[in-house]
Amino acid sequence: MDIFNQNTEKGNHVSGIDRGKVVMYGLSTCVWCKKTKKLLTDLGVDFDYMYVDTLEGEEENQVVEELRRFNPSIAFPTTIIKGEKAIVGFKEKEIREALGF
Repeated sequence: MDIFNQNTEKGNHVSGIDRGKVVMYGLSTCVWCKKTKKLLTDLGVDFDYMYVDTLEGEEENQVVEELRRFNPSIAFPTTIIKGEKAIVGFKEKEIREALGF
């Protein structure tokens, strides 16, 4: 399930350089999530982000199940790069390397 290809106001997109599909799952109140979003923005990459705590009902359940595939502990932030690599937490060096910076 790709929530970002559905009509939703909860998924957000930041345009930039295409480094493959990048999705950040976070919480709207999480300092580390905000730092990760800022890092991705500062790097100028194209990415989607979603604040899971702003979702409700079935939409929340679907997103949590999608996230669980990459991060069984459901910790935030979780940044998924190219649908393959999940980086849990604010790990600037690891994020930069995964994106080719």
